[in-house]
Amino acid sequence: MRFLKKHKITRALLASFIASICLAACLVGYCLYMSVDIDKRFSSRRWKIPSTVYSDSTLLFPGQLINRSSLDEKLKRLGYREVKEYPGKKGQLQTTANAVDINLKDLNLPGRKRPGFLVRILFEAGRIKEIRHLKAANMPTENSSFENTPYENTIDILELAPEEIMLFFGAEREQRRLVAIDKVPRHLIQAIMAAEDSRFYEHFGVDPRGLLRAVYVNLKHKGIRQGGSTITQQVAKNYFLTPERTFTRKFRELLIALTLEAMYAKDEIMEIYINEIYLGQNRSVSINGFGEAADFFFGKPVSHLTIAESATMAGLIKGPNIYSPYRNPERSRKRRDFVLNSMHLKQWINDEELKTQLAEPVRTSGYTSYGKQAPYFIDYLSKQLKSLYPPEVLQSEGLSIYTTLDTQVQTAAETALEKGLQRLENNNPKLLRDDPLKRLQGAVIVMQPKTGYVLAMVGGRNYPNSQFNRITQAKRQPGSLFKPFVYLTGLDAFTPASLLSNKKRAYEFDGKTWAPENYSKGPEAPVRLRVALAKSLNVPTVDLAMQIGMDRIVDTITDFRFSTSVKAYPSLSLGSFEVIPLELARAYCVFAADGIQTHPLSLKTVRDENGKDLERRHLNIESLITPAKAFMMTSMLQSVVAEGTARSLKNRGISYPAAGKTGTTSGFKDAWFVGYTPDILALVWVGFDNGDSIAATGSSAALPIWAELIKQIPQYMSNVAFKKPPGLLTAVICTESGKLAEGRACPLITEEIFLDSNPPEQFCDLHAPKGKVGRIVDGIMSIFD
Repeated sequence: MRFLKKHKITRALLASFIASICLAACLVGYCLYMSVDIDKRFSSRRWKIPSTVYSDSTLLFPGQLINRSSLDEKLKRLGYREVKEYPGKKGQLQTTANAVDINLKDLNLPGRKRPGFLVRILFEAGRIKEIRHLKAANMPTENSSFENTPYENTIDILELAPEEIMLFFGAEREQRRLVAIDKVPRHLIQAIMAAEDSRFYEHFGVDPRGLLRAVYVNLKHKGIRQGGSTITQQVAKNYFLTPERTFTRKFRELLIALTLEAMYAKDEIMEIYINEIYLGQNRSVSINGFGEAADFFFGKPVSHLTIAESATMAGLIKGPNIYSPYRNPERSRKRRDFVLNSMHLKQWINDEELKTQLAEPVRTSGYTSYGKQAPYFIDYLSKQLKSLYPPEVLQSEGLSIYTTLDTQVQTAAETALEKGLQRLENNNPKLLRDDPLKRLQGAVIVMQPKTGYVLAMVGGRNYPNSQFNRITQAKRQPGSLFKPFVYLTGLDAFTPASLLSNKKRAYEFDGKTWAPENYSKGPEAPVRLRVALAKSLNVPTVDLAMQIGMDRIVDTITDFRFSTSVKAYPSLSLGSFEVIPLELARAYCVFAADGIQTHPLSLKTVRDENGKDLERRHLNIESLITPAKAFMMTSMLQSVVAEGTARSLKNRGISYPAAGKTGTTSGFKDAWFVGYTPDILALVWVGFDNGDSIAATGSSAALPIWAELIKQIPQYMSNVAFKKPPGLLTAVICTESGKLAEGRACPLITEEIFLDSNPPEQFCDLHAPKGKVGRIVDGIMSIFD
């Protein structure tokens, strides 16, 4: 019996040994299996970094007209924080009535870098008076003169950084800024350890003390109440496991942690943790990693965090939304103080540091809720980007995408459009609609004519209600907005002084009769070409078109790259065909850009996460007409503003040199205005999507929106006139006959411009039909005068 009992014990021990060997083998096998998975996960891209879309940078210079409130808002969006005292840190500013002192952030743009420095911008009479590079050690005190602060030198041009306007998120919607472990201050690492794992650099991935404590608490409560997880275990959980609380998952977490410690150095694990950990929420966007959290909560990079700020962020790990200084400032402060006391207990900070840091209030920088700015512009940009990069690249590889958007212009366009549409509805309640999808609509595009840069795009009144972009997707009749292209086509045979018939007549085509009429009744006397365009007269325009030939006008439409098909009907001359508003704006840019047509450009440069240029868009230009013809068209369109259908601009505060054209379609279905200066062009459309009448013209519906927009962006305005190119001559003409004036015989005369290739040759025979002898007599008489 004793032998049998001993034999059973031996067999049991052997079985236990074998089972232990098998279990160990299984555990080693699982660890080896996980090591392959870990290596695969960490040897490739560790994080999905959304690509960031930036606006264009902003240039400031002395003499520039400025909208001070718009500039202040821009600085705020760029993350500059107002302080009452000297702005000693980068990202701070101090304002007075006539100046702003800015401690500029570093600038890192494609092709140029600039370290931050102190600058003062002085304002006077709505302009930038001077920009000074200040001496940091000589800022004004309470008893010193603000104006007389010493400065290094004055600055001719100051560039402000682009604004972040959109992120291409993946499904997780995580935002993070990666930081290297050698850029992380030691006190932040110590704060993290004090809050989560004080023995991180001592254990092997699992802390037996913490584990035993957790086991005791969990057994006592008969469930998972305390994790006891080390930083390494948290990395294992976040990367490879689900958040469920079970003993099985906890055991797997332990094995993965041991494997991680065998494969990676402590600093590398800490760096992974610092960049991965979830620390809060900005609406629907997850704040991950201390790099992003430092900017979100304190508006600064990780390397500039104080001990108290580091403790505040380390305290978030336990409950990011519970201890958020934005949501629960007092609870956040108590948690911070706990972390500071833990750091002091570990002798990582001394008594004086503890006292000083505990006395510090929890000051956050404030934040802007994430939301896609300029949504119609972004949609337009996205279509171009997706032809270059697949969605997974945009969502994960951290590209920096620099665009042409000017956020100040975009804001002005959005505001002007909404105000204008509300004004129309208030003045005419019949325009109101209960259904948000059927409301009165409008669209605005702003471009730089010479570059094709799209500075702003508003494709509709309310993006959440309607994502249909009326600038790029709508097809609407341009009405009178097309007339300049008829007049352009005739410039080889006609001049601005040529007389056109203003007498109503009928035209036959396709067995139909069409008799155009002017919008307003008036005399049917012949009218000069310039006047006909300025007053947007229909009858003379059709007369001109028929003399030129409709086929030639169709050729002009083709040359200007309109994509919609047209037929050579007489009504074509009055814009009775559909166009895409973006193409119409592009066509008008030719007049403002000396005859050059550019491709609308929204994308400038794409850089990878290492700062290497991947895509750089260059100007795509084509010469369509001569500079002389372009200037002549601009001159005639200036007459529209000076004395024609857009003359009300003067009463709306527009005193700068400007050219433009109103447009209204049959039945008042569309109201247009396009206007430009030497530096900027804006097109405005107003109408209903279903074609209902708006009972208003381009001059009363669209023009006021254009004026409101332009007044809000004075930085693009100047009193510099349109530059006259070679190839033109000037002569004095009789306003009635349109011919060269006959001395003093013509009662009304004016100067007119002509192409060198098509000069005026005939003298007025309406007031002085005397011929050559008569002109000689006039010449002799003028001597005695």
